Amino acid sequence: MKFYYFLFFFSTVLMAQNSPVEEFWHNLQDHCGKSYEGTISQGMGNDNFDGKTLIMHVRSCKENEIRIPFFVGENRSRTWILRLQDGKIQLKHDHRKPDGSEDKITQYGGTASNTGLANIQVFPADEETAELIPAAATNVWWITLDKEIFRYNLKRIGSKSNLTAEFNLSKPLNTPEAPWGWEE
Repeated sequence: MKFYYFLFFFSTVLMAQNSPVEEFWHNLQDHCGKSYEGTISQGMGNDNFDGKTLIMHVRSCKENEIRIPFFVGENRSRTWILRLQDGKIQLKHDHRKPDGSEDKITQYGGTASNTGLANIQVFPADEETAELIPAAATNVWWITLDKEIFRYNLKRIGSKSNLTAEFNLSKPLNTPEAPWGWEE
């Protein structure tokens, strides 16, 4: 009889634990509605980013989708879209023009090939990305998340191109304007 109680207890404990992808997702959802300032901590010089204020805003959180606008100075064209599908997370980059219409280069990204870790998810470029931007066929994006820092990273395998944007999660900002193409 004691053995059955042990099995019941052990199976209950296992069921109560979240997978790494669920932990990552819940930790990110804890930031819903909050905005943070960031810096480029690694990467080659880029006139699009140099000297500009970087802000991420975890603006929209649904059960299986999180949208994070990423502002570079006055440019509100970028939104990272994360979708939880079949136990894995997909990352897409939504780019908009000031009038809200889609940019020519948009909806690129990839889906994690496994559940990752509770503090890191990795997204290799998908086929859609390879067709849309052939040079990005070897892109790998990854997001790290802990209690203090959110890091968005990009590495193009086979090149020196890389980028890391770090956002300090301990200092929330006031809510910024809506990204291009969003209604308040």
